[in-house]
Amino acid sequence: MPAESQPIWTPSAKRIANANLSQFIKAVRLEYKIKVERYSDLYQWSIDTPEQFWPAIWDFTAIKASQRWDRVINDEAMPRTKWFEGARLNFSENLLRQCHGPRQHKAALIFHGEDKNRCELTYRELYSAVANLAAAMREQGVDSGDRIAGFIPNRPEAVVAMLAATSLGAIWSSCSPDFGVDGAIERFEQIKPKLLFCCDGYWFKGRQHDSLVRVAEISQHISSITQVIVIPYLNQQPNLVALPNAINYHQFVKTGCEEIDFVQLPFDHPLYILYSSGTTGKPKCIVHSAGGTLIQHLKELVLHTDLKADDSIFYFTTCGWMMWNWLVSSLATGATLILYDGSPFHPSPEILFDIAEKEGMTIFGASAKYFSALEKEGVKPSALYPLEKLRTILSTGSPLAPESYDYIYREINADLQLSSISGGTDIVSCFALGNPLLPVYRGELQCRGLGMKVEIFDESGKAVNNQKGELVCTAPAPPMPLFFWGDDGNRKYHAAYFERFENTWAHGDYAEITAHDGIIIYGRSDALLNPGGVRIGTAEIYRQVEKQPEIIESIAVGQHWDDDIRIILFVKLQKGCKLNDALITQLKTRIRQNTTPRHVPDKIIAVDDIPRTRSGKIVELAVRHIIHNEAVLNISAIANPEALNCFKGLPELQR
Repeated sequence: MPAESQPIWTPSAKRIANANLSQFIKAVRLEYKIKVERYSDLYQWSIDTPEQFWPAIWDFTAIKASQRWDRVINDEAMPRTKWFEGARLNFSENLLRQCHGPRQHKAALIFHGEDKNRCELTYRELYSAVANLAAAMREQGVDSGDRIAGFIPNRPEAVVAMLAATSLGAIWSSCSPDFGVDGAIERFEQIKPKLLFCCDGYWFKGRQHDSLVRVAEISQHISSITQVIVIPYLNQQPNLVALPNAINYHQFVKTGCEEIDFVQLPFDHPLYILYSSGTTGKPKCIVHSAGGTLIQHLKELVLHTDLKADDSIFYFTTCGWMMWNWLVSSLATGATLILYDGSPFHPSPEILFDIAEKEGMTIFGASAKYFSALEKEGVKPSALYPLEKLRTILSTGSPLAPESYDYIYREINADLQLSSISGGTDIVSCFALGNPLLPVYRGELQCRGLGMKVEIFDESGKAVNNQKGELVCTAPAPPMPLFFWGDDGNRKYHAAYFERFENTWAHGDYAEITAHDGIIIYGRSDALLNPGGVRIGTAEIYRQVEKQPEIIESIAVGQHWDDDIRIILFVKLQKGCKLNDALITQLKTRIRQNTTPRHVPDKIIAVDDIPRTRSGKIVELAVRHIIHNEAVLNISAIANPEALNCFKGLPELQR
């Protein structure tokens, strides 16, 4: 896809002048006596002199520490690089630092549930809730390095439990309660948590879903769990008879504990354990550091997202997606976090914008698929709500199609910063993201993240621009994971990121650096199509197919055929639509005209459903395995595994 010549949006002079990033540029000019005129200069300085850049981030974002560092970075190659050795801090203390000042009576968390339940916690109330829970956890024997798990909806208690655990130096790990028993056990059994937090159930699409039957199975299977703490959601007095080691959250917490004894720990002390999708085998347990996560999130939130204390920020996410961890770090800025649990389309497709208007949301985030689905539903938020305070939209999860850029600027707001961001669970943050100083070009991520030496490699490992290739990071950065839990000798860690190119992190995205120094993501490298030896990103096909009004979504895979690869496109149709010859011809013509003849699928087949992970990403690998009669190694990683049946034994694939 060629780069657009004209921006779709340009920031005003006032917005640029007021941006946190502009203030940061002034600060580094003064402190380091360097000539930085524009973002490209700042970016180059950030990757050339990490020993200056990362301390500048530390000071500008006012990271709180009981002890400063002895040295910023050692001289070890990735992944053995150490950061801020000698520093002592506590992650939770940094997120709660607004609780004792002028902002203590400001809303820290505002929760909306699908059941119309709304609740609010001020910063002072949040601090008290964390203090009371931390005291109870300490009495239960929770200590530094213990693992605490959450099988939990996106409610305020999830944030409180994470902050209480990490205030003690414990390691937090969570997944959403729509996981099946096997999926939760596969994850939590590897890390052996001491406590498990859950709700009695949750709401989705207007229905109540009980969690306690599954929680009973999980806790019985994982012997390390000494106590299950049940947060009432569906019922104020949930029936815990089937859970002999369970206690009601309100009975578990202490009262009258007004102070938190934040345990001071090294910069690289483990903070979070996140999980790979598990679609190619047992999920990998990715361990992230407290300091690395904190400094990276503050850099991204304060500078790239331009988050300020007066903002209210929202991301539609579950507690099983890294965007929840990213969002929660916003507390350190004094902003208000808006949480939502439930379906984003129930009882109507504009429900999230209804909340955005009521709460005066300034930053709104969701997946690329969400915006595509909104357009398909014909939702026009700007016709329903003024949205006067909304100034930034964030999108991630999969590449945001150029047509979604058009939709957002046409139907949501013509004057906002649209930041498509990309990174992932692997670094619990971003490699490329938004920038309040730069224009937005249709279909592009605005820039590479400060301090992240991102390049695009061709097949031979040579850096290229304006050419598709592998997205890599050629220098260490603080958010890179510490290790994989249970990975003796770091063998799986090395294989995951460093096997392909020496001393270079290969992220697994197929991408391009554009003429504007932006990024276009074409899809995952492992999902690339390769007909006749030509590498094709699946996102290039999806962008064309999903313009067609009859198509809800699609998935493309390569099938081995006649000593080559042929492209098979599966489409999910709108209700009442049929895949006839005329529609097939339209689709093929659109793809040919807007991409290349190589992109045109050999076969287009209608299916009732498309498999996706629990964070909403379609699972090309699983479909590829199915059509080749190969085993899908981890069904539990798929949110709707029954969808795989749509791809079994199709006669169209035998000819």
